[in-house]
Amino acid sequence: MINLCQGPFGYSLTKQPSMKEKHSINTYLSTDEVKRLKEFIKGKETPFVVVDLKRVAKNYETLSKNLSYAKIYYAVKANPHDDIIKLLETKGSNFDVASIYEIDQCLRLGINPKRLSYGNPIKKAKDIAYAYKKGIRLYATDSYGDVEKIAKNAPGSKILFRLLLEGGNADWPLSRKFGAHPDMVYQMIMKASKLNVIPYGLSFHVGSQQRDIGQWDKAVSLCKYLFDALKQYKIKLQAINLGGGFPTPYVHPTYALDVYTKEVTKFLHEDFGDDMPEILIEPGRSMVGDAGVLVSEIVMISQKSRLDEYKWLYLDIGKFGGMIETIDESIKYPIFWEKAKLSDRNTDKYIIAGPTCDSMDILYERYQYKFPHGMKEGDKVYFLSAGAYTQSYSSVYFNGFPPLKAYILN
Repeated sequence: MINLCQGPFGYSLTKQPSMKEKHSINTYLSTDEVKRLKEFIKGKETPFVVVDLKRVAKNYETLSKNLSYAKIYYAVKANPHDDIIKLLETKGSNFDVASIYEIDQCLRLGINPKRLSYGNPIKKAKDIAYAYKKGIRLYATDSYGDVEKIAKNAPGSKILFRLLLEGGNADWPLSRKFGAHPDMVYQMIMKASKLNVIPYGLSFHVGSQQRDIGQWDKAVSLCKYLFDALKQYKIKLQAINLGGGFPTPYVHPTYALDVYTKEVTKFLHEDFGDDMPEILIEPGRSMVGDAGVLVSEIVMISQKSRLDEYKWLYLDIGKFGGMIETIDESIKYPIFWEKAKLSDRNTDKYIIAGPTCDSMDILYERYQYKFPHGMKEGDKVYFLSAGAYTQSYSSVYFNGFPPLKAYILN
């Protein structure tokens, strides 16, 4: 599958591909990969996403090699397909779960509960008790009330306290809703130290699809400050959860993964030296994003007026079918017409929209996607790097459309 960061098919990290290059899927996938994909999808009703397990395995191996000192906790919410979970389990991954339903899924697949972290700071007391009964002993929190619920319903468990970060320059920010100010985290840890739980460490998330590597520097420095501040009260924190944030290749190029991991490692050594805490990391998008191709069909092409600069391209996939991350046009997928060729020069600008009776169901209007002349109803288009947060975000029968299907390439 596609890996723009490594540029195996001539893609340059220093500039956008030319408009001519954008018109061919062969810029991103080899001829054999395209042939394999087209053969696999024959006869399958769109829309659906195809996930290549070989790419997932490679992504895990690369991250594990680059951050050999870190414990990997795959964020199940990114793509909870059973086959992905089973593959990563065999590779040695741990798992970050966000609900009792993800807990049940992992346990059903035979994963030891000691390899699960309940990383959602928003949880009911009964769900904490359920997780504890199932054997989970690692929890994340960002509020006093949640600390008390964990102490009462999961006594003796380890807690990671989540810091509030701005998440600037992330395509999909995670600020505001999650985390607490460092002063409040400090006070929560002080309180937790007097309860029947273990203040184990700190966690943060710099924002999903984070392009600014410096955000990790700020976050690690903040962790070091709190580690030192708590030592005077003989509270020794033992771990830092770096969260997610490593990107997957979309329209805009990013640095290669090893650039991110080398810089993060440098930040940790600069602040902690030889006294390195246990390091956890929760990859989601970077683990499965570039392993998926979403296949959609053109439902209709139209114009709103005779002199309109743009045509409207209506697909059988939309915001509610799995493309929710196109809200505010945050995530920009590489999109290709199945019949496009490098020789195509004449192009039209399109507004891309989904099939539902909802005016919000417009994927891209400000960002200009251009496609060659000749597209027609019934043709297929491919969304690349669509392995993360597509099927798991799809709605259940909005307008009667079923949830997005997924197929696995082994």
